[in-house]
This record gives sequence, structure tokens and C-alpha cells, in this order.
Amino acid sequence: MDELTLEQLEEFRAALHALSHSLQADLDRSAEASAPVELDQARVGRVSRIDAIQQQQMAAASREAQNHRVALVRQALNHLDEGTYGFCGKCEEPIGYARLKARPEAAFCINCAGGPRKH
Repeated sequence: MDELTLEQLEEFRAALHALSHSLQADLDRSAEASAPVELDQARVGRVSRIDAIQQQQMAAASREAQNHRVALVRQALNHLDEGTYGFCGKCEEPIGYARLKARPEAAFCINCAGGPRKH
């Protein structure tokens, strides 16, 4: 695979910044959904409270996944600054343009991300 051009690198820099802002906005909006559920059975019935706790746990899991993706985006931006963006963290070969287009924060080529297969 070919290394990325300067234009492609700038395209991914813009995409990563936009993704970072989008993820942070999602995290800000979802903060309320993962707040603790009140223990007030007079106001909220038992079944409704169980539903609320389940929704809170799903929101917390979603926030955890989003926080992980934010960390990957920041790492990708650091790699851009260091000149190492677009290279697999395992085999050190260039990551395909199509893969980066789909997941600009990808740290591994498709072969290395898929498991222990050899190239």
C-alpha cells in the first residue's frame, strides 16, 4: 500500500478534529443520562426504577466506549504531529486509505486489527 499524500494527511487531520468535537459534544449531552438514579419509589415505581437503572448502565457503557474513541482520536492526532500517522502500530506497514477513511483513528491495518493472521 502507498503512504498517504500531504493532502490526504490534511484531510484526515480535519476529519479527526471534527470527530473529536462530535464525540465530545455527544459526551456532554449524555452526561445527564448516566447520572445516578434516585431512590424515590413514591415518585418512580419499582419497575420504572429498574428500567432507569438499566438505561443508566447502558449510557455509562456508551460513554466509556466514546471516551475510548476520543483517546484513540487524540492518539491519531499525536501521530499526525509526529509524522507516524497512517502506519500500522503492529507491522509498521501503511494503513489503507479506505480503512482510514472509515475509521480515521485506526491504529492498525486491517490484517493486524483482525487477529494474529500473517500478511
